[in-house]
Amino acid sequence: MLFLHKPATYLGITNSFCSHSATRFTCTSFEKACAIRYQISGLRGTEGAIFLFQNRCSWILASCKKVLILTIFRSCVHTESCFVPTSEIIAVEETDLNKKQRNSGKWQKMAKLHAFTVYYVKKAQNHRWRCSDVTFWCVDEQLCNQWIQALKELLELQTRPKQLLVYINPYGGKRQGKRIYEQKVAPLFSLASISTDVFVTERANHAKDNLFEVNINKYDGVVCVGGDGMFSEVMHGLIGRMQKDSGIDQNNPKAPLVQCNIRIGIIPAGSTDCVCYSTVGISDPVTSALHIILGDSQPLDVSSVHHNNTFLKYTVSLLGYGFYGDVLKDSEKKRWMGPMRYDYSGFKTFLSHHCYEGTISFQPAKHTLGSPRDKDSCRTGCHICRQSEQQLAEQRKKCGLKHEEDEEEWKVIKGKFLAINAVNMSCACPRSPKGLSPAAHLADGSADLILVRKCSRFDFLRYLVRHTNQDDQFDFSFVDVYRVKSFQFTSKLLEDNESDVTDIGKKHFGQFCRDHPACCCNIANSTWNCDGETLDSSAIEVRVHCQLMKLFARGIEENHKEAVSNQSRVEQLL
Repeated sequence: MLFLHKPATYLGITNSFCSHSATRFTCTSFEKACAIRYQISGLRGTEGAIFLFQNRCSWILASCKKVLILTIFRSCVHTESCFVPTSEIIAVEETDLNKKQRNSGKWQKMAKLHAFTVYYVKKAQNHRWRCSDVTFWCVDEQLCNQWIQALKELLELQTRPKQLLVYINPYGGKRQGKRIYEQKVAPLFSLASISTDVFVTERANHAKDNLFEVNINKYDGVVCVGGDGMFSEVMHGLIGRMQKDSGIDQNNPKAPLVQCNIRIGIIPAGSTDCVCYSTVGISDPVTSALHIILGDSQPLDVSSVHHNNTFLKYTVSLLGYGFYGDVLKDSEKKRWMGPMRYDYSGFKTFLSHHCYEGTISFQPAKHTLGSPRDKDSCRTGCHICRQSEQQLAEQRKKCGLKHEEDEEEWKVIKGKFLAINAVNMSCACPRSPKGLSPAAHLADGSADLILVRKCSRFDFLRYLVRHTNQDDQFDFSFVDVYRVKSFQFTSKLLEDNESDVTDIGKKHFGQFCRDHPACCCNIANSTWNCDGETLDSSAIEVRVHCQLMKLFARGIEENHKEAVSNQSRVEQLL
């Protein structure tokens, strides 16, 4: 039975025509019904009688903004339900049944059949999405066309991309970017009637340079096929283009940057794909492509990095000094090893056990509601991100950005560190499912500053191991974590040379924290790991820009809550 539930505009199907189904007819109280047949693709033995209630159906569907529910009743007792929100329908197409194999001789005796197929998102475990479809057919051509037109008008109400600019890095990860796009992503874009301009990069910063030249306004989004490095390149080009067109000087660390309205989609094809994993929940090209097709939108904080009033980089995931910077610097010399170079360089850097002395000054993010030590992870529709952004906007509206920075208290920490990490997101990946900071939020206008002080190799190993399990990785005496909106770092060597970058005025220092007594260690400078790219600077200034850009994503969904919600909707219909 295919029925339309008038109050919430639901769509459902069943393959059993019994007294239970007859009761359902009475409950729906529609005046006219038309018998059609259906087939669930990929399932055998599911053909049966379906009744499509035609009473004002085209008008109801055209104005529907809620949920399309495909409910398959295998018997009067046992049911299997599949929920498809209208926002998760991929496409609707007319289907030629002459090309389909008919499973029963009864079909031969029927009049000419007319059919349409609904393609929709099917959610599997571990945040993995797949494209599934259901085909409906009937003898009434006008009725079939009405459903096709109504469903297509329904999709037009969604805010979805129609024209995309695609950049493919053919060299990233295992050099599979072009194959992944052509075999897994391009067919889905074609199904969803999305036109694309594809650009295969040939050198470093090729996509970034191209974004300053193209007519960006004709595109609904930019898609990058590659790893975190490719995403960083596209992000720099898009943000830089936006500031250039708006007359914003990126070299001014206090300049309020203009938000990017053009969304970026990530098709993971790199070594770690940290940004994709932290915003979608899985590194899977098909899942990411479906998020792009549906037009999902996830705001994202971006941090700017400056040195002596000179812009250096933007970062959205990890800005690491010490251990992670040394790992990246050593691995760059061994790119011929492929992704295995990170394991080799990580082990080598761990054995060297270098620590670095310097001074960190930071402004606490008082506008945020959460803390790095709580268990409230960032998920789809995160209330902490939403409310924190509202409080930050109200703060700046009252006192202004410059006044706010002058009055805010700075905290200063001096010492010797094995690692200094600033993260705008959890930085989760398959090897570290919780990431460097499990409670970091994607769009709350803050970064989590993690300071790992000098300790023994064994203690540092214990800290690193906790990134792979469920234990609290901050529960060590030598680890400190702060939620900040800006910070500065200066190495000890540069301090001795009286660098003017660190002179932020003693009147701003509200608190001084001292490290343990001096010990003999190498005081040479490390390298910054800025989203997987090396950055050589002994003194930097970092500022978080709240929700500066948007991704084709929706954050990591709560599977359990979603299942409970869907089950309650089933119970309402039964």
